[in-house]
Amino acid sequence: MVSLLSLKGNPVNVTGEENIVSPGFYMPNRLSVAVGKALHKLLDGKVCYLVDPTFPPHPEVMEYLTKKKVHIEYFDFRKTTSRAVREQILDQMNQGNSVVFLPGLVSKTRGCHADVPSPFLRHVGSLHISPVPVFVGYYTDTVKDLFRSEPLAGYSEELSILPQLHPGPQTGERLLSAWLQRSAELFSARPLLLGSLTTALVKSMRANPKKEIIDGMTHASLPFFKVLGVSMTVAKLLKERGDKRVGVILPPGAGGTIATLSCLLAGATPVLINYASSKAAFESTVRQAGLKTFITARKFMQKLDTFPWPPAEQLIIVEDLLKNLDKKALIANVLMAKAAPAAVICKMFDTDARRNNDEAVMLFTSGSSGEPKGVVLSHRMLLANVAQCASRIPLGDEKFLASLPIFHSFGLTVTMLLPLLTGYSYCAYPNPTDARSLCELCKRYELTVVCATPTFARAMLRRADAETFKAVNYFIVGAEKLQPDLEKEFQERCGVTLLEGYGLTEASPVCAVNMPNAEMIAGSAFYVPGLIPRTIGVPLPGIAVRITDVDDDSRELPLTEQGMIWFKGANVFTGYVGKSEMNPSIFKDGWFKTGDIGKMDLNGFITLGGRLSRFSKIGGEMVPHEGVEQVLTDIFNVDPAAEGGVQIAITGVTDPQKGEALVLLSALKEHQRSSEEKLILQNVRTALAERQMPTLWAPKYIVPVEAIPILPTGKLDLRNCKLLAEEALASLL
Repeated sequence: MVSLLSLKGNPVNVTGEENIVSPGFYMPNRLSVAVGKALHKLLDGKVCYLVDPTFPPHPEVMEYLTKKKVHIEYFDFRKTTSRAVREQILDQMNQGNSVVFLPGLVSKTRGCHADVPSPFLRHVGSLHISPVPVFVGYYTDTVKDLFRSEPLAGYSEELSILPQLHPGPQTGERLLSAWLQRSAELFSARPLLLGSLTTALVKSMRANPKKEIIDGMTHASLPFFKVLGVSMTVAKLLKERGDKRVGVILPPGAGGTIATLSCLLAGATPVLINYASSKAAFESTVRQAGLKTFITARKFMQKLDTFPWPPAEQLIIVEDLLKNLDKKALIANVLMAKAAPAAVICKMFDTDARRNNDEAVMLFTSGSSGEPKGVVLSHRMLLANVAQCASRIPLGDEKFLASLPIFHSFGLTVTMLLPLLTGYSYCAYPNPTDARSLCELCKRYELTVVCATPTFARAMLRRADAETFKAVNYFIVGAEKLQPDLEKEFQERCGVTLLEGYGLTEASPVCAVNMPNAEMIAGSAFYVPGLIPRTIGVPLPGIAVRITDVDDDSRELPLTEQGMIWFKGANVFTGYVGKSEMNPSIFKDGWFKTGDIGKMDLNGFITLGGRLSRFSKIGGEMVPHEGVEQVLTDIFNVDPAAEGGVQIAITGVTDPQKGEALVLLSALKEHQRSSEEKLILQNVRTALAERQMPTLWAPKYIVPVEAIPILPTGKLDLRNCKLLAEEALASLL
């Protein structure tokens, strides 16, 4: 049941009135004046408020309560025992009053899930009184400000009374879990997410026509209105061809943006191709997506002469396309993109015909066998993730660096769609490994948002000076583990704090990120941190987290215990394309199993403990151990059925340069001499190249062993394989 309380201030939407317990102990995650009034009214005014004077609530809230002459119980949790506070609460409840904990004003970063610092959640757990969780959030229907953690005029304020928690330990963890789940439900229900990504792009680019895409190689720039106008012209040609899906083989920049937007306007799904993939992986991608048409550029083809390009008749070459465009039509479309109402353009291309859960973009991620798995990112998913990022990152007058490939979900969502949908310019460069050029671009254009893998960031650090990142507000790293030495050196040499985040292609991709800490509030001794080193940050607004036993998906653990991480949110996909048999093992009641092990603290920060699945993240790319083993079995001419059982195995170890490194455990006689290791590894690299396999699949080390560890079931003993490698290489790691 939802009721709208027309009180002074913003409207307050109330849900969960059936969960009201009288008298009860209520724990809101935050409280505004309008929500405070609504909650007071819902509880019929029979309320006592619990306040810590060292953590004072908003003055307007206190002013309202003073006028109402309500009873306030004061406590200082640092000085008062849990038993004394428990007695205070129970005394009021015995008198028929509900007790509401009042969160105080707290230093916090944008998009935090609660204004309640972790010490208070720990304290609540020691009271042994089952609380009624109350979730409060503030929402609009704009991509840039869909959710806020503090109210502003014109926002809808949501007040949700959640079911009372059962008695038991770890109350703080269960409160946090309840808040996160309700946050995800409310975020997912926003009308904006029912809409069209294409419509949102047209509206934003029309609203910000002079923002531009800068070519980091030529230093030419193309304003958004011209990008839109060219895309409109190309879209009409694509529509005539009638392809449902179109392959895009282009780097980040105006070309990649125009190709992607043209497909969307034409009602086709852009399939962003990994141009670093092997021939087998590319052919699998083409087959699974049913591709017959590809957009690319001649200059790009010349640079990728080893890529298994499709037949010429299937290629749309950008240079030829632009040369042969109807110039009058192009000029007309550019003028329309600059001056016509967005609604007119949207109607012309019927952009709302594909929306919500319809296909928007298709990417491919590696499977356990090395075969790519198709992931459809819907309009809803991409709108949600861009809005989640914008709700977490305090965007001001920003300018982005876009060097990550758009076939990488982070490059697509964060460095292309985010600036397009929120109205920011970006500088694109096709090679994320060209550290010298990237540093020059950061300095020349005073770029403020930089996204990279730690491997790429380390390379940039070698080329940077004190002025390189002077304008940078946010240097976000992900896709592999951030090493402490890199974090420290960046801070000392450049004055830049690296902000570690985490994402998955299946989640569009960003799930969590650190942000710089906010300034302390005068008079308050508490704060909710924005950054905790060695963590991947807090979940973005609208993402719920669950932890389960690694060996039993049905056994839920407290958030603070290490286990398998699951996510739920509007940004999460619904299953792999053409691989329905995989979906039951990765989905449970709407929750997605990430394959990562970790835990969360009471401030919401997630610490990863490792990967359960047999992959290594190297340079931001997923490398499947089983796929490498299959190739090496062929290279070494190993007979899997031969006497002696398994002879080789791949495992991963920590690598200070690239996050992880592959290690070949070998029981083969020819691998037992260390003097031959370099030659063997070189031969492996040569053999991989001959088979057109990625160079990342080459092991960095060989560890000779007497026997490969095997479980009684006949499967590899992954834990002991890893231990063997770590022990053998301890002096090198």
